[in-house]
Amino acid sequence: MTAHPTAPRSRRERPAKPALTREGIIATTVDLMRAEGLERVTMRRLARELDTGPASLYVYVRNLAELHAAVLEELLGTVDLSPVRADGDWRDRLVRILMSYTSLLFEYPGLAQSALVARPFGKNYLNLGEAMLELLDEGGLEPDRAGWLIDLLLQFATATAAEHASRTPGEDGAPRHEAEWQALAAGLRGASPRTHPRIAALGPRLLSGSPQDRLTWGFHILIAGAANTPLPEPLSPSPADAAYAGDAGD
Repeated sequence: MTAHPTAPRSRRERPAKPALTREGIIATTVDLMRAEGLERVTMRRLARELDTGPASLYVYVRNLAELHAAVLEELLGTVDLSPVRADGDWRDRLVRILMSYTSLLFEYPGLAQSALVARPFGKNYLNLGEAMLELLDEGGLEPDRAGWLIDLLLQFATATAAEHASRTPGEDGAPRHEAEWQALAAGLRGASPRTHPRIAALGPRLLSGSPQDRLTWGFHILIAGAANTPLPEPLSPSPADAAYAGDAGD
């Protein structure tokens, strides 16, 4: 008996596609990022996943950079802000929040690189900033310095995670950063006490400590430095001045 090919299904018989929404696009992007990595998430790949055309996505996000910022904003909701209400030194509690933020970026390396240029500005980002400012206020830091410091702390955390993200496995499958560290250590061991006496004297102490140790120390250095360093006077104009002036006019 001859099998008959299945007749093509009419469009009218297909289940209706869910309506496109900004929230749905961001959620799908997060799912793809977790499964394939952010570098694989293009507008075409995302459109294919959503069964639509790339042009339809630009109604909800202007470009890939804005999409990345929206994804980061979504994931910032997972940063642990509970140290704000915890006991203990305010500096240690602030560093715990920053380590939670950095851990998020370590989990999604491609997002860390994108976060260097595409910053979120939604509710979760505001919650993170407010939590940091509350702890800095508890520590008695002058408000203007606190405002600049949270920017520096987040830049340091983001840049550290982005540097980590650029270290891909080598040809032998070993993490490339291990080979880089070994090459650096070899170069430092070869420093001549005659021409580079201080480097030769410090030796392995130049590379001591874990990345977490160095990251934590870096946070504390920035916090202590802000407490003892006034802002420059007078301040030059900021690109944001015009936006705030417009709000005041309203």
